[in-house]
Amino acid sequence: MFKATVYVTLRESVLDPQGNAVHESLHSLGYDEVGDVRIGKYMELEIQSDDQKAAEERVRDMCEKLLANTVIEDFRFDLTKLRRIGGE
Repeated sequence: MFKATVYVTLRESVLDPQGNAVHESLHSLGYDEVGDVRIGKYMELEIQSDDQKAAEERVRDMCEKLLANTVIEDFRFDLTKLRRIGGE
């Protein structure tokens, strides 16, 4: 079994109104050192597989079909093998 950590962000060429709003709010609160702000999505998925390559392919497929809008968003993911407790 694996844990996939998926990060989805708007492409650099796409305007991020939510990020701009957060940027302006941080500046109004006195955090003038903050530069550009981009907002994204974070997901954790448990993948039932013993084959890392197969798990990577499945997660990539999920991202391309559902988790990210690949027209305007980029995605990346990390895959971590989960240890089984009790020698199962």
